[in-house]
Amino acid sequence: LSVKEAKSDSLAVKEGRKKESMQEPRFDYYNMDRDEDEDVELREDELSHIVEIYDFPTEFKTEDLLKSFQCYQQRGFDIKWIDDSHALGLFSSPIAAREALRSKHPMMKLRPLSKSSSATKVKARSCSDYLLPAKERPQTSAALARRLVIGALGVKSNLTKDQREAERRKLQEAKEQKRLAAKQRDDAWEGK
Repeated sequence: LSVKEAKSDSLAVKEGRKKESMQEPRFDYYNMDRDEDEDVELREDELSHIVEIYDFPTEFKTEDLLKSFQCYQQRGFDIKWIDDSHALGLFSSPIAAREALRSKHPMMKLRPLSKSSSATKVKARSCSDYLLPAKERPQTSAALARRLVIGALGVKSNLTKDQREAERRKLQEAKEQKRLAAKQRDDAWEGK
């Protein structure tokens, strides 16, 4: 051994490290994004409200897919794109997703997320926080916002008395529907 090599070996021994004792890293942060080739396993019940929509023409737009599933719009349905020929269909429940899987679409194919391609599984897993079941947006009214703006600016409202009354009735009906839904839910739990 040369003097230089002996010094470096003795320095390595003093510092407690040797070339043979190097440990492999637990996580490879540099290649984290490149590990997408690995197959991600999903349980049958995991994200079961999501269906992969695939093998449709690349010219399709979101509106085209929404038209194909328009019967699910009122119960809650949304689209999340994967690429030009793959998308995720987000249903309001696993029951609605199974119902959609049984239906036939001439321009596209459907399969459960648990049987989808690995790229789709990786995408679904990476953004699972945004893939919650689709819910219908509640009806809203601009009455409160209009009242706050008018009050803050100190101007007079340009709504007629009939329009204000119609808006008030609409809000009352919405409150009544919400109350009835809560009562039906409570009655169902109590067995009435």
